[in-house]
Amino acid sequence: MFGTQSKRDLSLEIQSQIHILRPSIHARRANITVKFQDLYGFTVEGNVDDANILNEVREKVREQGRVWWALEASKGANWYLQTHVTSALKSSLKFSALVNAITLKKLIRKGIPPVLRPKVWFSLSGAAKKKSTVPDSYYNDLLIAVEGKVTPATKQIDHDLPRTFPGHPWLDTPEGHASLRRVLVGYSFRDSDVGYCQGLNYVAALLLLVMKTEEDAFWMLAVLLENVLVNDCYSNNLSGCHVEQRVFKDLLKKKCPSIYAHLEAIEFDVSLVATEWFLCLFSKSLPSETTLRVWDVLFYEGAKVLLNMALAIFKMKEEELLTTNHVGDVINIIQNTTHHLFDPDELLTVAFDKLGFMSTNISKERKKQEPAVMAELDQRLRRLNSSNLDDQS
Repeated sequence: MFGTQSKRDLSLEIQSQIHILRPSIHARRANITVKFQDLYGFTVEGNVDDANILNEVREKVREQGRVWWALEASKGANWYLQTHVTSALKSSLKFSALVNAITLKKLIRKGIPPVLRPKVWFSLSGAAKKKSTVPDSYYNDLLIAVEGKVTPATKQIDHDLPRTFPGHPWLDTPEGHASLRRVLVGYSFRDSDVGYCQGLNYVAALLLLVMKTEEDAFWMLAVLLENVLVNDCYSNNLSGCHVEQRVFKDLLKKKCPSIYAHLEAIEFDVSLVATEWFLCLFSKSLPSETTLRVWDVLFYEGAKVLLNMALAIFKMKEEELLTTNHVGDVINIIQNTTHHLFDPDELLTVAFDKLGFMSTNISKERKKQEPAVMAELDQRLRRLNSSNLDDQS
Protein backbone atom coordinates (compact mmCIF):
# COMPACT_ATOMS: atom_id res chain seq x y z
CA MET A 1 0.00 0.00 0.00
CA PHE A 2 2.83 2.40 0.82
CA GLY A 3 5.74 1.19 -1.25
CA THR A 4 4.87 2.84 -4.55
CA GLN A 5 2.94 5.89 -3.37
CA SER A 6 4.46 9.36 -3.45
CA LYS A 7 3.90 11.85 -0.66
CA ARG A 8 1.43 13.69 -2.90
CA ASP A 9 -0.46 10.43 -3.56
CA LEU A 10 -0.67 9.74 0.17
CA SER A 11 -1.83 13.28 0.83
CA LEU A 12 -4.52 12.95 -1.82
CA GLU A 13 -5.59 9.62 -0.35
CA ILE A 14 -6.12 11.24 3.03
CA GLN A 15 -8.16 14.00 1.39
CA SER A 16 -10.36 11.44 -0.36
CA GLN A 17 -10.92 9.44 2.84
CA ILE A 18 -12.14 12.36 4.92
CA HIS A 19 -15.69 13.34 4.03
CA ILE A 20 -17.35 16.56 5.10
CA LEU A 21 -20.60 15.94 6.96
CA ARG A 22 -23.35 18.15 5.57
CA PRO A 23 -26.62 18.02 7.53
CA SER A 24 -29.60 19.39 5.63
CA ILE A 25 -30.76 22.96 6.23
CA HIS A 26 -33.82 21.52 7.98
CA ALA A 27 -31.63 19.55 10.35
CA ARG A 28 -29.56 22.61 11.13
CA ARG A 29 -32.63 24.65 11.89
CA ALA A 30 -34.47 22.04 13.90
CA ASN A 31 -31.34 20.73 15.63
CA ILE A 32 -32.70 17.21 15.24
CA THR A 33 -30.73 14.01 15.59
CA VAL A 34 -28.71 13.08 12.53
CA LYS A 35 -26.94 9.88 11.51
CA PHE A 36 -23.78 9.62 9.45
CA GLN A 37 -20.96 7.19 8.80
CA ASP A 38 -17.46 7.86 10.08
CA LEU A 39 -14.14 7.14 8.39
CA TYR A 40 -14.10 3.52 9.58
CA GLY A 41 -17.68 2.68 8.61
CA PHE A 42 -19.37 3.09 11.99
CA THR A 43 -22.76 4.76 12.10
CA VAL A 44 -22.62 7.81 14.34
CA GLU A 45 -25.75 9.30 15.84
CA GLY A 46 -25.73 12.79 17.27
CA ASN A 47 -27.01 16.30 16.87
CA VAL A 48 -25.84 18.91 14.39
CA ASP A 49 -23.31 20.23 16.90
CA ASP A 50 -21.71 16.77 16.91
CA ALA A 51 -21.57 16.83 13.11
CA ASN A 52 -19.89 20.23 13.21
CA ILE A 53 -17.33 18.95 15.71
CA LEU A 54 -16.55 16.01 13.42
CA ASN A 55 -16.07 18.40 10.50
CA GLU A 56 -13.56 20.35 12.60
CA VAL A 57 -11.81 17.12 13.57
CA ARG A 58 -11.51 16.12 9.92
CA GLU A 59 -9.90 19.47 9.13
CA LYS A 60 -7.43 18.91 11.96
CA VAL A 61 -6.62 15.50 10.47
CA ARG A 62 -5.88 17.16 7.14
CA GLU A 63 -3.64 19.72 8.79
CA GLN A 64 -1.81 17.04 10.77
CA GLY A 65 -1.26 15.12 7.54
CA ARG A 66 0.40 18.19 6.03
CA VAL A 67 2.71 18.40 9.05
CA TRP A 68 3.80 14.77 8.60
CA TRP A 69 4.50 15.28 4.89
CA ALA A 70 6.51 18.43 5.60
CA LEU A 71 8.65 16.57 8.14
CA GLU A 72 9.21 13.75 5.67
CA ALA A 73 10.39 16.30 3.14
CA SER A 74 12.84 17.89 5.58
CA LYS A 75 14.02 14.82 7.54
CA GLY A 76 13.75 12.11 4.92
CA ALA A 77 11.23 9.40 4.13
CA ASN A 78 10.08 7.26 7.06
CA TRP A 79 12.20 9.19 9.58
CA TYR A 80 9.63 8.36 12.28
CA LEU A 81 10.38 4.63 11.96
CA GLN A 82 13.91 5.10 13.34
CA THR A 83 13.25 7.19 16.43
CA HIS A 84 11.80 4.90 19.10
CA VAL A 85 13.57 5.89 22.30
CA THR A 86 15.65 2.96 23.51
CA SER A 87 18.38 2.87 26.13
CA ALA A 88 20.91 2.75 23.31
CA LEU A 89 19.44 5.92 21.79
CA LYS A 90 19.46 7.71 25.13
CA SER A 91 23.09 6.79 25.76
CA SER A 92 24.20 7.71 22.26
CA LEU A 93 23.62 11.42 22.95
CA LYS A 94 23.03 11.86 19.25
CA PHE A 95 21.21 15.16 19.33
CA SER A 96 19.37 14.79 16.02
CA ALA A 97 17.98 11.39 17.00
CA LEU A 98 16.77 12.69 20.36
CA VAL A 99 15.17 15.71 18.71
CA ASN A 100 13.40 13.38 16.27
CA ALA A 101 12.15 11.24 19.18
CA ILE A 102 10.78 14.26 21.04
CA THR A 103 9.18 15.56 17.84
CA LEU A 104 7.62 12.16 17.20
CA LYS A 105 6.11 11.95 20.69
CA LYS A 106 4.44 15.32 20.22
CA LEU A 107 3.29 14.39 16.73
CA ILE A 108 1.76 11.12 17.86
CA ARG A 109 -0.15 12.84 20.64
CA LYS A 110 -1.63 15.12 17.98
CA GLY A 111 -2.65 12.08 15.92
CA ILE A 112 -1.24 9.87 13.18
CA PRO A 113 -2.84 10.46 9.75
CA PRO A 114 -5.25 7.55 9.05
CA VAL A 115 -3.40 6.47 5.91
CA LEU A 116 -0.13 6.22 7.85
CA ARG A 117 -1.54 4.47 10.93
CA PRO A 118 -0.96 0.89 9.70
CA LYS A 119 2.69 1.51 8.88
CA VAL A 120 3.53 3.62 11.92
CA TRP A 121 1.72 1.35 14.38
CA PHE A 122 3.29 -1.78 12.94
CA SER A 123 6.81 -0.41 13.35
CA LEU A 124 6.64 1.57 16.58
CA SER A 125 4.61 -1.00 18.52
CA GLY A 126 7.18 -3.74 17.95
CA ALA A 127 4.83 -5.84 15.80
CA ALA A 128 7.19 -5.74 12.80
CA LYS A 129 10.09 -6.92 14.94
CA LYS A 130 7.98 -9.69 16.47
CA LYS A 131 6.85 -10.89 13.04
CA SER A 132 10.45 -10.91 11.78
CA THR A 133 11.44 -13.55 14.36
CA VAL A 134 9.31 -16.28 12.75
CA PRO A 135 9.02 -17.69 9.22
CA ASP A 136 7.00 -15.65 6.71
CA SER A 137 4.44 -18.46 6.53
CA TYR A 138 3.81 -18.46 10.32
CA TYR A 139 0.29 -17.02 10.24
CA ASN A 140 -0.93 -19.16 7.34
CA ASP A 141 0.67 -22.26 8.86
CA LEU A 142 -1.05 -21.50 12.17
CA LEU A 143 -4.46 -21.18 10.50
CA ILE A 144 -3.99 -24.49 8.67
CA ALA A 145 -2.91 -26.21 11.88
CA VAL A 146 -5.95 -25.06 13.89
CA GLU A 147 -8.59 -25.46 11.18
CA GLY A 148 -11.55 -27.48 12.39
CA LYS A 149 -10.35 -27.67 16.00
CA VAL A 150 -12.95 -26.96 18.65
CA THR A 151 -12.06 -25.59 22.09
CA PRO A 152 -13.90 -23.59 24.75
CA ALA A 153 -12.18 -20.52 23.24
CA THR A 154 -13.41 -21.20 19.70
CA LYS A 155 -16.94 -21.78 20.99
CA GLN A 156 -16.94 -18.45 22.82
CA ILE A 157 -15.47 -16.68 19.79
CA ASP A 158 -18.25 -18.08 17.57
CA HIS A 159 -20.79 -16.87 20.11
CA ASP A 160 -19.32 -13.35 20.19
CA LEU A 161 -18.80 -12.76 16.45
CA PRO A 162 -22.33 -11.52 15.64
CA ARG A 163 -22.28 -9.34 18.76
CA THR A 164 -19.11 -7.50 17.70
CA PHE A 165 -20.05 -4.07 16.35
CA PRO A 166 -23.41 -5.25 14.92
CA GLY A 167 -24.53 -3.26 11.91
CA HIS A 168 -21.04 -2.40 10.72
CA PRO A 169 -21.01 -2.63 6.89
CA TRP A 170 -18.02 -5.01 6.80
CA LEU A 171 -17.48 -6.46 10.27
CA ASP A 172 -21.11 -7.60 10.49
CA THR A 173 -20.96 -9.68 7.30
CA PRO A 174 -19.98 -13.32 6.68
CA GLU A 175 -16.64 -12.10 5.29
CA GLY A 176 -16.01 -9.84 8.27
CA HIS A 177 -16.98 -12.55 10.76
CA ALA A 178 -14.69 -15.07 9.05
CA SER A 179 -11.74 -12.68 9.06
CA LEU A 180 -12.21 -11.74 12.71
CA ARG A 181 -12.64 -15.40 13.65
CA ARG A 182 -9.36 -16.38 12.01
CA VAL A 183 -7.43 -13.69 13.89
CA LEU A 184 -8.99 -14.55 17.26
CA VAL A 185 -8.83 -18.34 16.86
CA GLY A 186 -5.27 -18.12 15.59
CA TYR A 187 -4.17 -16.13 18.60
CA SER A 188 -6.05 -18.39 21.02
CA PHE A 189 -3.80 -21.24 19.88
CA ARG A 190 -0.66 -19.10 19.84
CA ASP A 191 -1.12 -18.24 23.51
CA SER A 192 -3.12 -20.91 25.31
CA ASP A 193 -2.71 -19.08 28.65
CA VAL A 194 -4.80 -16.23 27.28
CA GLY A 195 -6.83 -18.28 24.83
CA TYR A 196 -9.74 -15.94 24.30
CA CYS A 197 -11.31 -13.37 26.59
CA GLN A 198 -14.42 -11.34 25.87
CA GLY A 199 -13.31 -7.84 24.93
CA LEU A 200 -10.60 -9.06 22.59
CA ASN A 201 -13.22 -9.37 19.84
CA TYR A 202 -13.72 -5.58 19.84
CA VAL A 203 -9.99 -4.89 19.97
CA ALA A 204 -9.20 -7.30 17.11
CA ALA A 205 -12.11 -5.98 15.03
CA LEU A 206 -10.84 -2.41 15.21
CA LEU A 207 -7.31 -3.59 14.43
CA LEU A 208 -8.66 -5.28 11.29
CA LEU A 209 -10.27 -2.04 10.13
CA VAL A 210 -7.07 -0.07 10.63
CA MET A 211 -4.43 -2.57 9.51
CA LYS A 212 -6.39 -3.73 6.44
CA THR A 213 -4.90 -7.26 6.44
CA GLU A 214 -5.59 -10.15 8.76
CA GLU A 215 -1.95 -10.99 9.23
CA ASP A 216 -0.96 -7.47 10.28
CA ALA A 217 -3.97 -7.31 12.63
CA PHE A 218 -2.88 -10.65 14.13
CA TRP A 219 0.63 -9.36 14.85
CA MET A 220 -0.72 -6.12 16.30
CA LEU A 221 -2.92 -8.18 18.62
CA ALA A 222 0.11 -10.30 19.56
CA VAL A 223 2.34 -7.34 20.41
CA LEU A 224 -0.50 -5.68 22.28
CA LEU A 225 -1.09 -8.67 24.55
CA GLU A 226 2.51 -9.78 24.88
CA ASN A 227 4.38 -6.48 25.12
CA VAL A 228 2.21 -3.37 25.38
CA LEU A 229 -0.43 -4.18 27.99
CA VAL A 230 0.08 -5.37 31.56
CA ASN A 231 0.58 -9.08 32.19
CA ASP A 232 -2.48 -11.25 32.84
CA CYS A 233 -4.96 -8.59 31.74
CA TYR A 234 -6.85 -11.28 29.78
CA SER A 235 -6.03 -14.34 31.90
CA ASN A 236 -8.79 -16.56 33.29
CA ASN A 237 -9.10 -14.53 36.51
CA LEU A 238 -8.40 -11.16 34.83
CA SER A 239 -5.85 -10.43 37.56
CA GLY A 240 -4.03 -7.83 35.46
CA CYS A 241 -7.27 -5.96 34.84
CA HIS A 242 -8.05 -6.01 38.58
CA VAL A 243 -4.59 -4.60 39.30
CA GLU A 244 -5.12 -1.76 36.81
CA GLN A 245 -8.43 -0.87 38.43
CA ARG A 246 -6.80 -0.64 41.86
CA VAL A 247 -4.00 1.50 40.45
CA PHE A 248 -6.60 3.70 38.73
CA LYS A 249 -8.54 4.11 41.97
CA ASP A 250 -5.39 5.25 43.79
CA LEU A 251 -4.53 7.68 40.98
CA LEU A 252 -8.06 9.09 41.08
CA LYS A 253 -7.60 9.73 44.81
CA LYS A 254 -4.32 11.58 44.18
CA LYS A 255 -5.21 13.52 41.04
CA CYS A 256 -8.94 14.14 41.62
CA PRO A 257 -9.45 13.99 45.42
CA SER A 258 -12.85 15.71 45.41
CA ILE A 259 -14.26 13.27 42.86
CA TYR A 260 -12.77 10.31 44.70
CA ALA A 261 -14.23 11.38 48.05
CA HIS A 262 -17.67 11.96 46.55
CA LEU A 263 -17.74 8.61 44.74
CA GLU A 264 -16.71 6.87 47.95
CA ALA A 265 -19.52 8.64 49.81
CA ILE A 266 -22.17 7.36 47.38
CA GLU A 267 -20.47 3.93 47.22
CA PHE A 268 -19.63 4.06 43.53
CA ASP A 269 -17.14 1.40 42.41
CA VAL A 270 -14.97 2.59 39.50
CA SER A 271 -14.87 -0.96 38.15
CA LEU A 272 -18.45 -0.41 36.94
CA VAL A 273 -17.04 1.63 34.07
CA ALA A 274 -13.31 0.92 34.12
CA THR A 275 -13.57 -2.85 33.51
CA GLU A 276 -14.91 -2.32 30.00
CA TRP A 277 -12.43 0.49 29.35
CA PHE A 278 -9.41 -1.64 30.22
CA LEU A 279 -10.61 -4.86 28.55
CA CYS A 280 -11.88 -3.24 25.33
CA LEU A 281 -9.28 -0.44 25.36
CA PHE A 282 -12.11 2.12 25.05
CA SER A 283 -13.23 0.65 21.69
CA LYS A 284 -16.80 0.12 22.96
CA SER A 285 -16.98 3.44 24.78
CA LEU A 286 -15.42 6.16 22.63
CA PRO A 287 -16.14 7.12 19.00
CA SER A 288 -13.78 5.28 16.63
CA GLU A 289 -11.46 8.16 15.74
CA THR A 290 -11.12 9.14 19.40
CA THR A 291 -10.36 5.51 20.30
CA LEU A 292 -7.72 5.32 17.59
CA ARG A 293 -6.11 8.57 18.77
CA VAL A 294 -5.81 6.93 22.19
CA TRP A 295 -4.30 3.85 20.52
CA ASP A 296 -1.83 6.05 18.60
CA VAL A 297 -0.31 6.99 21.95
CA LEU A 298 -0.84 3.55 23.51
CA PHE A 299 1.32 1.79 20.93
CA TYR A 300 4.13 4.31 21.43
CA GLU A 301 4.03 5.15 25.14
CA GLY A 302 2.55 2.01 26.67
CA ALA A 303 -0.35 0.89 28.87
CA LYS A 304 -0.08 3.80 31.33
CA VAL A 305 -1.89 5.84 28.66
CA LEU A 306 -5.12 3.99 29.47
CA LEU A 307 -4.91 5.27 33.05
CA ASN A 308 -4.39 8.83 31.78
CA MET A 309 -7.51 8.58 29.64
CA ALA A 310 -9.63 7.09 32.41
CA LEU A 311 -8.62 9.89 34.77
CA ALA A 312 -9.31 12.50 32.11
CA ILE A 313 -12.87 11.28 31.54
CA PHE A 314 -13.69 11.70 35.22
CA LYS A 315 -11.87 15.04 35.42
CA MET A 316 -13.79 16.44 32.45
CA LYS A 317 -17.09 15.94 34.25
CA GLU A 318 -15.98 16.84 37.77
CA GLU A 319 -18.65 19.48 38.40
CA GLU A 320 -21.50 17.23 37.25
CA LEU A 321 -20.18 14.20 39.12
CA LEU A 322 -20.01 16.14 42.39
CA THR A 323 -23.77 16.80 42.18
CA THR A 324 -24.75 13.12 41.87
CA ASN A 325 -26.46 11.18 44.63
CA HIS A 326 -26.83 7.75 43.05
CA VAL A 327 -24.56 5.23 41.35
CA GLY A 328 -26.79 5.20 38.28
CA ASP A 329 -26.39 8.95 37.84
CA VAL A 330 -22.60 8.58 37.72
CA ILE A 331 -22.81 5.83 35.12
CA ASN A 332 -25.16 7.89 32.96
CA ILE A 333 -22.87 10.94 33.05
CA ILE A 334 -19.76 8.90 32.23
CA GLN A 335 -21.41 6.93 29.41
CA ASN A 336 -23.00 10.02 27.86
CA THR A 337 -19.61 11.75 27.98
CA THR A 338 -17.64 8.94 26.36
CA HIS A 339 -20.21 8.24 23.64
CA HIS A 340 -20.12 11.89 22.52
CA LEU A 341 -16.39 12.57 22.76
CA PHE A 342 -16.09 13.21 19.03
CA ASP A 343 -13.16 15.61 19.44
CA PRO A 344 -10.11 13.53 20.45
CA ASP A 345 -8.13 16.65 21.38
CA GLU A 346 -10.66 17.46 24.09
CA LEU A 347 -9.82 14.19 25.84
CA LEU A 348 -6.08 14.14 25.17
CA THR A 349 -5.59 17.76 26.29
CA VAL A 350 -7.08 16.96 29.68
CA ALA A 351 -5.16 13.68 29.92
CA PHE A 352 -1.72 15.12 29.16
CA ASP A 353 -1.94 18.84 29.98
CA LYS A 354 -4.64 19.66 32.51
CA LEU A 355 -4.06 16.70 34.83
CA GLY A 356 -0.38 17.54 35.12
CA PHE A 357 2.66 15.28 35.19
CA MET A 358 2.02 11.69 36.29
CA SER A 359 4.68 11.50 38.99
CA THR A 360 3.52 8.12 40.27
CA ASN A 361 5.70 5.17 39.27
CA ILE A 362 3.03 3.04 37.64
CA SER A 363 5.16 -0.12 37.56
CA LYS A 364 5.77 0.11 41.31
CA GLU A 365 2.10 0.78 41.95
CA ARG A 366 1.15 -2.33 39.98
CA LYS A 367 3.57 -4.50 41.94
CA LYS A 368 2.26 -2.99 45.16
CA GLN A 369 -1.33 -3.92 44.28
CA GLU A 370 -0.65 -7.45 43.00
CA PRO A 371 -0.60 -9.26 46.40
CA ALA A 372 -3.94 -7.78 47.46
CA VAL A 373 -5.52 -8.65 44.12
CA MET A 374 -4.24 -12.24 44.19
CA ALA A 375 -5.43 -12.67 47.79
CA GLU A 376 -8.88 -11.37 46.87
CA LEU A 377 -9.13 -13.63 43.81
CA ASP A 378 -7.97 -16.61 45.85
CA GLN A 379 -10.64 -15.86 48.44
CA ARG A 380 -13.29 -15.70 45.72
CA LEU A 381 -12.15 -19.04 44.34
CA ARG A 382 -12.31 -20.63 47.79
CA ARG A 383 -15.85 -19.33 48.31
CA LEU A 384 -16.87 -20.63 44.88
CA ASN A 385 -15.39 -24.07 45.55
CA SER A 386 -17.05 -24.20 48.94
CA SER A 387 -20.39 -23.28 47.41
CA ASN A 388 -20.02 -25.98 44.76
CA LEU A 389 -19.26 -28.59 47.43
CA ASP A 390 -22.35 -27.54 49.39
CA ASP A 391 -24.48 -27.90 46.24
CA GLN A 392 -23.15 -31.41 45.64
CA SER A 393 -23.73 -32.62 49.20
